[in-house]
Amino acid sequence: MIKVLIQAQAGSTDKIRYDEKTLTPIEVGSVSRPYPYAYGFVVATTAADGDNVDCYVFGDDGLKSGSIVDCEVVGLLDQIESGEPDHKVLAVVAGQQAVLPDGVLEVLQDFIYGVFSGFPDSAVSVGPIHSRDSAVRYVRECRDC
Repeated sequence: MIKVLIQAQAGSTDKIRYDEKTLTPIEVGSVSRPYPYAYGFVVATTAADGDNVDCYVFGDDGLKSGSIVDCEVVGLLDQIESGEPDHKVLAVVAGQQAVLPDGVLEVLQDFIYGVFSGFPDSAVSVGPIHSRDSAVRYVRECRDC
């Protein structure tokens, strides 16, 4: 089980940026496309880029920005930005069926490539999706002590 702070609601172009260690909101930014799923970060983690581990959450389109949600890990999306890993944990709201939605890779690729098309100096690659076990290992490796 992980705790995810939701930064962007599904269907919104707004994303709240946080001091990820204190969970204090800093500012609201926006992206060029609406988030297809709720998006946030895993609380009490640090990824290779120094930020918390990013996470897409499935199973509840009513998740509100600023809420902290208990989730079950279901997969790990490979994402590389300008040669650096920026992988995304894929999770479902606790108590929901622990499966990925049909076509999730294509939806996420369309969203991510669409957003990055506005940043021609940034190279991004997305996919494949790895297993739940790979995702759990990744979260454990990034867990703050």
